[in-house]
Amino acid sequence: MAENTTVGDAVCHSRQKLRRWFARPLGRHLLEQERICINRILPKLFGYHILQIGNWGQQELLASSRISHKIEMLFEPCDDSAVECSLLGDEESLAIASDSMDVVVLPHVLEFVSNPHKLLREVERILIGEGHLVLSGFNPWSLWGLWRLLLLWREEPPWDGHFYGYNRIKDWLSLLDFELLQKENLFFRPPLQNTSLMQKLSFWEKLGKYCWPFFSGVYVIVAKKRVVPLTPVKMRWHARRQVITSGIIEPTARLHKENQ
Repeated sequence: MAENTTVGDAVCHSRQKLRRWFARPLGRHLLEQERICINRILPKLFGYHILQIGNWGQQELLASSRISHKIEMLFEPCDDSAVECSLLGDEESLAIASDSMDVVVLPHVLEFVSNPHKLLREVERILIGEGHLVLSGFNPWSLWGLWRLLLLWREEPPWDGHFYGYNRIKDWLSLLDFELLQKENLFFRPPLQNTSLMQKLSFWEKLGKYCWPFFSGVYVIVAKKRVVPLTPVKMRWHARRQVITSGIIEPTARLHKENQ
C-alpha cells in the first residue's frame, strides 16, 4: 500500500510540474495550436454529454462544441485557478456510468498515466455506441521525440512522459473496436523556448504539412466507437429433415418408370 501511495504521489507531482511547463511560452503556443485544431473538430460531433479528461491550462477547449452538457475531469486536485474541474476521478476506474458519454476528449493524458491502455478501455466503456474520442499526443518520431531522448535524464516534463507513436495508438484503438476517422499533424518546429526564434521558424508549419507530415511534434486523432451489429437467428419451426433412412431407397428413374 505504501509503495502504491509513493508512486501515486510521484505521478501527481509530475503532472503538477507538467502543468507549469505548459504555462511557459512554448507550452502556451502548443496548447493554442491544439485548441484551434480541436475547435475545428468538435462542432462536427453531436450528442448530449461531452467529457474532457485532463486539463493543462487549455482555456475553453470545449467551447466550440455544440453539446450543452460539458464535464471536465482531473485525476488530482489543482491549485491553478485557470484550470476548471467538474469532478475528480481515478484513471483506472472512471466514476461515470457505462454508455453515457457522446464525446470524450483526452489532451495529452495517455503519456502521463501509469496504464494508458486501461484508461482507453475505461473510455470505451463510458462512450455510447458511435460515440467519438478526440485525443492528442506527442509524436516520438519527430524533433520533439529527439529532444526527449536528449533530456530524459533530467526527469523534467514533458520529456519524462511516454511518447506513443500513431501506429501504437492505432493498434490500441483497433483492439477496442474503434474506427479511426481523422488525424491532424501539428507543430513541426523544434521545441524551443526562445519566442523570437520560434517566430522566425513559423514557415516550418506550412512546409512540414506538405513535405514531412509524419514528423510533426504533435498529432490529434479522432476515432469512433464501433457497434457490432447482431445478426438475428431465424427460428426453424419445421421438423428437421431425415438424412438417414432405415429402408432401401429406390432409384428415381425406376420409380418414374413404374408410375408410367
